[in-house]
Amino acid sequence: MRKQDMNRDWAATAATLSQALPYMQRYNDATVVIKLGGHAMGSDEAMNEFARDVVLMRQVGVNPVIVHGGGPMINDMLKRLNIKSEFLNGKRVTDAATMEVVEMVLSGLVNAKIVQAISAQGGRAVGVSGKDSGLIICEPEDPALGLVGKPVKVNPRLLWDMAEKELIPVISPLGMGMNGETFNINGDTAAGVIAGALKADRLLLLTDVSGVKNAAGEVLTELTPSQIEEMTADGTIAGGMIPKTQTALDALNAGVRASVILDGRAPNACLLELFTEHGAGSIIRAG
Repeated sequence: MRKQDMNRDWAATAATLSQALPYMQRYNDATVVIKLGGHAMGSDEAMNEFARDVVLMRQVGVNPVIVHGGGPMINDMLKRLNIKSEFLNGKRVTDAATMEVVEMVLSGLVNAKIVQAISAQGGRAVGVSGKDSGLIICEPEDPALGLVGKPVKVNPRLLWDMAEKELIPVISPLGMGMNGETFNINGDTAAGVIAGALKADRLLLLTDVSGVKNAAGEVLTELTPSQIEEMTADGTIAGGMIPKTQTALDALNAGVRASVILDGRAPNACLLELFTEHGAGSIIRAG
């Protein structure tokens, strides 16, 4: 690369940082809950890039809270152990044997990998599950689903304490039942209820699509709850996007300022959403 080209690149980088300053100031001391999905985790390179973004967010004063999934990893482990897994209405039927594998993969493998990646980038991450300190209390969602939990109470004190110490929580989507049993929780649902309990400024749902699309297949960058409801009613929003948009709406109703559905595979997706004028994905907010 010629020196002139290098100077142009450096100037562009400096301009980008300068333009990001107002947004960094805007999000100083703001809580941002990020749902990191199993597919959005991708490769080690993608994980390291995500970790750098999270560490940068913490460095400029944002309080990031990570909630992760791990469906593909759970599927792989169940297959390796020759444990049959069934689904009902898109949700995993979770018996006692499956629950042992779910907890082992989520808290023992996936959670530890994310914590390690953030720590390797200089962040102070701590892995917890929704069971720790009674963070998420559940009741059975449906007897036919077994140990799949519906959150009924969130106790965010643990997360507040961690924020005061500038720690980055990495939360596996497990919950505790009234009788001490362990429940498997949908990762999006867990992220939504945690964001609501924290009255987060943003809920970022990282997925494997670029956002909410209209009938022509175009990503809609800004949406209101009424538009979401209309698009769901007429079938424009369908399939796996329905639970994500419902999580986004539930979070708004619980006090979150805005929810964003964005492509977790895109480079620096979280930084683009928070610190640039154009953002990333589809933002949903009241009004």
